[in-house]
Formats: sequence, structure tokens, C-alpha cells
Amino acid sequence: MKIESVRHLRGPNVYLSRPAVVARLRLEELTGVETSDVTGFAERLLRALPGLAEHHCAAGAPGGFVSRLRGGTYFGHVTEHVCLELSQRIGRDVNFGRTLSAGEPGCYRLVIECPVDESPGSRVPHELLQAAADLVVAVVAGGTAAPALDELAARAEREATGPSTRSIIAAARRRGIPVERFDDLSLLRLGWGNRRRLAWAAMTDRTSGVGIDIAGDKQVTRRLLTEAGVPMPAGGAARTAAEALDRLARLGGPVVVKPRCGRQGEHVALDLCTPEEVERAFHAAGGDVIVERQLGGRDYRVLVVAGEVVAAAERIAAHVVGDGRSTVAELADRVNADPRRGLGHSRVLTRVTCVPAVLARQGCTVDSVPPPGRTVWLAGTGNLSTGATSHDVTDLIHPEVARLCLRVTALLGLDIAGIDLRLPGIDEPVPPPGSDDEVTAGVLEVNAVPGLRMHLAPVRGRSRDVGDAIVRAMFPAGSDGRIPTVAITGTNGKTTVARLTAHLLADNGLRVGLTTTDDVRIDGRVVYRADATGPQSAQMVLGDPGVQAAVLETARGGLLNRGLGYDWSDVGVLTNITADHLGQDGLDTIEDLAHVKALVAERVRDGGTLVLNADDPWVRSLVDRPRVRADRKRIVWFSLDPGQPVVVEHLAKGATAYLLHDGWVVQATGARRTPLMRAADVPGTYGGAAPHVVANTLAAIAAARALGAAQEAVCRRLAEFDPAVDNAGRGTLLRLGDVSVFVDYAHNPAALAATLRTLHRLWGPDRCVAALTLPGDRRDDLLAACAQVVADGVTRAVLYDDEDLRGRTPGEVSRLVEKEMRMRRPKLSAVRAAGCREAVTEALRLARPGEVVLVVYERLAPVLDLLAGLGAVPAGDRVPALPGRAPRPLVSPGRAIMGNDRVPVPGYHV
Repeated sequence: MKIESVRHLRGPNVYLSRPAVVARLRLEELTGVETSDVTGFAERLLRALPGLAEHHCAAGAPGGFVSRLRGGTYFGHVTEHVCLELSQRIGRDVNFGRTLSAGEPGCYRLVIECPVDESPGSRVPHELLQAAADLVVAVVAGGTAAPALDELAARAEREATGPSTRSIIAAARRRGIPVERFDDLSLLRLGWGNRRRLAWAAMTDRTSGVGIDIAGDKQVTRRLLTEAGVPMPAGGAARTAAEALDRLARLGGPVVVKPRCGRQGEHVALDLCTPEEVERAFHAAGGDVIVERQLGGRDYRVLVVAGEVVAAAERIAAHVVGDGRSTVAELADRVNADPRRGLGHSRVLTRVTCVPAVLARQGCTVDSVPPPGRTVWLAGTGNLSTGATSHDVTDLIHPEVARLCLRVTALLGLDIAGIDLRLPGIDEPVPPPGSDDEVTAGVLEVNAVPGLRMHLAPVRGRSRDVGDAIVRAMFPAGSDGRIPTVAITGTNGKTTVARLTAHLLADNGLRVGLTTTDDVRIDGRVVYRADATGPQSAQMVLGDPGVQAAVLETARGGLLNRGLGYDWSDVGVLTNITADHLGQDGLDTIEDLAHVKALVAERVRDGGTLVLNADDPWVRSLVDRPRVRADRKRIVWFSLDPGQPVVVEHLAKGATAYLLHDGWVVQATGARRTPLMRAADVPGTYGGAAPHVVANTLAAIAAARALGAAQEAVCRRLAEFDPAVDNAGRGTLLRLGDVSVFVDYAHNPAALAATLRTLHRLWGPDRCVAALTLPGDRRDDLLAACAQVVADGVTRAVLYDDEDLRGRTPGEVSRLVEKEMRMRRPKLSAVRAAGCREAVTEALRLARPGEVVLVVYERLAPVLDLLAGLGAVPAGDRVPALPGRAPRPLVSPGRAIMGNDRVPVPGYHV
């Protein structure tokens, strides 16, 4: 077997609502072979992976997969289950898998769930898939040994979120706050746009940098707190061994030596009484240390978040208890067998290690056998990173201790801090220091980015949801951190609807982020120029702290290959669903395409608004899907035909629709009709000759109104929309002497038909010349259909191939289109040109005064630059004055303007 490709779907996708990987698997020699054809395969596989016996598969109960395995199933399906089982073995708790045909014999798409916060760049799922494929092949050949996964398990654990970060993510999701993890780091982005916040473990974007630096320097912390009257142990800094020994002489033992800028208990030495011990500790700690008197009592950590004590724990240093038979090393191994313990901070507890110096002070070595009941300390500090455990004491904390911790946090200017204290008991007040009194209890140090593990999973006592406390501080008053969001999909009109929606929303200074096929715009300014209709572009907008509302064009490619870039939207818009991109990514029918586009409708939040095209049968069919039911979302229809049965029924229930009615764009609610603008005055309709632009406008108005845009503002903003500037390349009209030039991105049969109908209404059917290119990644029958539409709509055509051939050979597409056009209209004048410049120039040469040249492009900028260089100027919405020809008036019902005229679409719904 061979894994040909693996792609990561980072968010909700067409398979499930969680991240997944999709692998293309070719069976090669196992094509057509089932498991029952290989003698003993099922038994050998179960010996290698006994856990497969618990897999349900389609049966819905344990043993379902084994029944399929023994009865005979294909090896792609087996690989899916093996990958899921291997995932469980390395601690990746995933359960969903699906195997689908990839459209050719022996080739499958394997869909495997990923942990929700696994980095999209992780190689772990790829290697698990490869290990699964290798194991299946090995079992077919007679093997029974499962692969060694220790290294992969260790990598998965390193890349996984730690308990602190995990608690913040979980708390955010419970509140409905969108949260995104960056790579395999602990850096989180919570919320969207101007409500976005950042957190890195227990540090937020409001954590004081000055406070972090103060807390990171233990001497500065000591001085600042001591001068403020906070009880701290006597001591100070030492930069030389002589200074350290002098501190010991003045303080007397025992003392503590710790790095001045240390962390996580590293190189901290306790119970030091002799000059030799202090000198060794000084050098081990790096030569820049704090030497302070060691206080008696117990070791506590108090967590303060946003001026509130939210948790307190007693920390117990790593230790073992003798049984009279086992060595210290053996006892430590038993402690480390606890599945809660791991390396570093990946689990709630850290593995213990034996510190020889600590053992030596107790008269032990790792080979000593302590008597029954004797406690042997393995490390000197109570840091969880050295294997310590914790007991929750939050309910015991004395009010004076709490006030002391709040004051310390405020003195350093921190929003989140962990205060380390040494006290006889946390339920007793801390005596204030005096000029002559020796401090016997007080603050040891302050941690600016405190670990949360000890509060999340104490060995004794109640778990504290400290992640929720941090999230509450970042998002007060129940905020969900979201901004108004519109997602727009469909086959045609997406970019126009997205641009117009953003324009309508950008009123009174509202800063809108916009993604489209052409670029990403923030507050009207282009910040990124590319096809920006996938999840990365959506995240670019949603992650920008200047954005107050987001309008996201969401295309098929991004949905299939990367998933959504957001979890839910407030408004979803589906413009239409017609034939395009068929034959790509496993999409063979319009029904397949509708299934993909439906994801945008399904991911509108409950209570949100779904704007649907009532004139499109595939869009109408989406309301029957379980997650698109009207009882979960507010449905708003738009239509060019007020007599559409679904619209009539909708309005009879008192609901809202946006319609073309008696030549007006109207808002209809129940029996009430509110005129908004004459359709002929809508920018970009050319006096009403472009009804598809009216449909796009209805959709955009519906989306803007759903987000609360006022009716008066919508009408005013609509009148201000300049298609030549705000929607360049979508029906842009230019004048070059006596010839008109109409620039459009139409690249499928329905779009070309709509564009040519507009030109026929304005110029007549016999005055159109085309300079045409079509994308090479379209199926031959779709290219043929486009060619037939153009053949019916123009009198002369110049064909060219774009620079990006998309898998085709040079000249292949233009030859195919020319052949189909001549078959459709043998006397049609159709020639081929070498590139865009030559094609446009030749089309302009062929055009006679008073005619129009339709330029269909793949890249807009070169076309506009070429035309500008030739002297073309914007014509705006001015309808050309042609003797004896007036544009057909825009009338209702909509059927009158949806007819095919001379431009049918063979075999495809328009």
C-alpha cells in the first residue's frame, strides 16, 4: 500500500465538526482483495492489536469491526481502524474514522479524527497512517508484531498542550469563546477581532512586562517587597563565593541558595549549614545567587488572578515511603509508574528523580532500603517540576494571608501571579515584620507565569478550575469574545456579495475585515493579495485586533482541503449552486457540490441567520438538512420572483424576505413591503439589465440587515457603492473610443450565460466580441458547456490560455473550446491567441464601433493595466446609447428576466 498524500483539516469540515486528516491511500497489489481472501489475516491482526476487538464500526457495539474483518472487508477500511488503534496506544484519544472511495479502483480517502488542539503542522498523524499501512502489509505477509511507538508517543506528548494551557482552552470553549492554538506552543488566541485576547499558559496580553522582569529577578523582588513591609526571609544577593559565605556567617544555618534568576526549582539547595555546602551550591547555581535564611513551616502556593485569590495549595516535595524490602530507586520507580506522571509539564504530575545530595543529607543513597514507614525525600523543593505533589487548601486560607498575597501581586503590577509562602499553616495570619523581629514566616518569591497543575489535579482535596478564572478575567461580564461574522458561499456571485456586504456594514466607522477571491482587506485597505477564500485568510481577519466585523467569502477548495477557518458564523449566505469544479476533489455531481457548500449553512450558530436564494433548487433543498432546520436558525430568503412558492409560504408565516417586486428592491415581512431602491438604480445593474447583480444585492442587504444595519444606512451605503472601484473585475464597463469593454470573471456555464444576457440587453445579440480564457482544472464537459454558451452569445471570439495551465498542456484548453464552439456554430469566427495581451488586442481589432468586447480573465491586474495603456476609461453605469436599442426594463415576476434569451446553458441549471 502507498499513502500518496495527507492533508490536515484544521476546523469544522465536510466530514465532522472537529479537525481531521484526510489521506489518499492506494492499495496497489491489494486492490480488489478482501481480508477474507488472506488466510489467517484477522487472527494475526488481532494478535498484533488486541484492542481492535473493541471497535464498534457500523455495528454500534464492540466486536462490530471484527465481524467485518472476518466476513471480508477492503484493506483501506482496515488501515483506518489500525490507525485509530495506534492513536489510542500513544495517548491520542481519537475515535472517528471513515474510508471513502477516491473514484478509482484500489484508491481510497481515509478520514481520521485529530485531537482538537493538535498543531496542524504536526507530523504525528502522518506517521501514524504510515505505521498503520506498514502493519497491515506486514500482517498480510504473515507478521503479528505491533510497531514500536515509543518515540512517536513521546513526540505526541511533547506536542500536546500541557495541563495549564488545556484548562484555559477548556474554560474558553465552555463559554463559547473561539480559541486557536499556535503551532505546538502554549500560545493561544481567544476571541476574534477587536475582542481578541492572547494567552501564553498563565500569562495574558495584559500581563505587565515590568512585573515579569521584577518577578524574574529574585533580588529585585526581595528589595521591592521588603521595602513595602512584606515579610520575607533575611538574606540577599551574592555574586562571589566569598559573598555567599559571608551571608552564611551573618545569617547562620540553615540557609537556602538559589539562582537569582532561576525557575522551576532548578539548582535550589536547601538545609545548607556549612561553608562547603554553600560554596558547592553557589557554583552549581551559576555564581549569581540569593542566599537567605531557611524558614520553617510548610510550603504553600497561592494563585492570584485579576485581584482575586482563586486557589491555594500545599506543596509536598517528592518523596517515597520505605517498606523494608525495596531500595529507594525501586520505590521511586513505583511512584513513576503512576500514569499521571510524565516528563516535563505534559501531564498533571512530573516523574520523580533522586537528587544524590538530598539523599546524602538523610544518610541514604539510591541503593538504600529504608525501613517500613520511613519517609525519604528525593528532592529538596516543593516544585511540581521536581516531582512534588499538592494538597488543595483554598478553603483554609486565612483572610490576612489572602490580603497579603493580593498586596504582593499589586506591588509587582501583575494580573496573574503565584505567591510562594513558607508558613506554619495557611489558616493562620502572618505576623508583620518589625525592625528587630526575626521573620519566621512569609513570602519566598513571586512567579509571574505560574504553573496551574497543582490546582487542577491536587493529590488531595478539591480540583480548582483556575483556567476558568483566567478566562473570566480576560472576558468579563460573560463576553464570548466574538465579533459579528458573515460567511458567504455558492458557485457564482460570492465575491460581489462579500464586497457589497462589507461595504454596507462599514457605516459610522465600523472596521470590517473582508476575504475574497482577490485579497484580504481590513477597513477597506488591501493587506494581503491572493485567492483568500480559505481558513488561513479567515484567521487573518479574525485574528486582527482592529476588526469589528468580518465578512468571509468561503470557497469550495478551502472547505474540502483545509476545513473552515472559524467554528460558527452569525450569518451564512448561499448565493446559488451550479455546475463548476466537478471532477475535482471527489466532486462528481452538483449534489456533491451542494453537500460541500452546505457546511457554511450548517455552521451558522443556533439563533443566527441563514440567507438563501429561493430561485435556486439546490439551495432550497438545504433547508431539509438536520442542522439547517428553521427551528434552529432564522431563514431569510431572497428572490427575483416574489411568486416563488417557498417565499409565499415563508411570508405567510410573518417571516422576512428580500425581493425584486415591481422593479424595486424591497424588504418583505409578512404582508408588508418596504421599498429600498429602484432596481434600475442599483449600482452595477446597468439600468436593470443585469438581474444577477440585483440578486447579489438582495443577498448582501439581507446579510447586513441580519447583523443590525439600519434600513436608512443600507440604502445610503448602497447608493454610494462604486462597482468600478469597490467591485473591480466583476462586470466592469470601460470605454475605448467607440468600443465598450466589459471585464468579468465569469468562468462557468451559468456565470457566462448571465453575463452574456446582460450584454444582449444592452447591445443586442449581434454586437458582442469575446476575449476568453477558461481555467484548465475544469472537466472537459464543463469546458465544452462554457464554449457552447459563448458560441450562442457572441459573433466573434479570441481564445487564449492563461499562464497557469493548471495541469493542462499549452494550448489544450483553447483548442478544446474552439472545437466545441465551431461544433455549436460552424460559421462562428473563433481564433486562438498566444496569451492575454494578444487576445485582448485582437478582440478590440475585431470589434466595430458601437460593439462590446467581453474580456474574461484569470488575473485581473494585467488586463486592467493593458486596457489602461490602450486608453480605456471607466464608463461607470452609463448604458451605451445605441440607435433603436434600449435596454429591456427590469420587471416582475422574476421569471421574465430569468429566461435563457439566446444564451442557453446546455445540460446545466442556471
